[in-house]
Amino acid sequence: MILAAYNDLCARLPHTFHVVQWGGAHVWKVGGAKGKVFAIAWDEGEKGVHVTFKCSQMSFDLLKDQPGMRPAPYLASRGMLWLQRTDPRSMDDDALRDYVRESHRLAAANLPKSQRLKLKL
Repeated sequence: MILAAYNDLCARLPHTFHVVQWGGAHVWKVGGAKGKVFAIAWDEGEKGVHVTFKCSQMSFDLLKDQPGMRPAPYLASRGMLWLQRTDPRSMDDDALRDYVRESHRLAAANLPKSQRLKLKL
């Protein structure tokens, strides 16, 4: 997946906010600038785009040791269920899109109830 396709996917999800921070990472949040992060990506040049996303315990356990996947640096080491796809060996772009959409849903579920109701999430 190229960076433009990743950003387009995230932009099409409901109530998203985009910021570039942490040395060029494209960070997407649900619920506005102070919302919940659901996806992070950056372009590693010839190595491709690395995409980090929130996932369920089952997905984390199934995918964390697959080629081209790893527990997300910084996030998973703090006990959070985040994975990073570093290349498409175990997960093609279509599957990655599904995981990013699910990450958006999981992050939205962690917004305060009043905000979820206001945004109809």
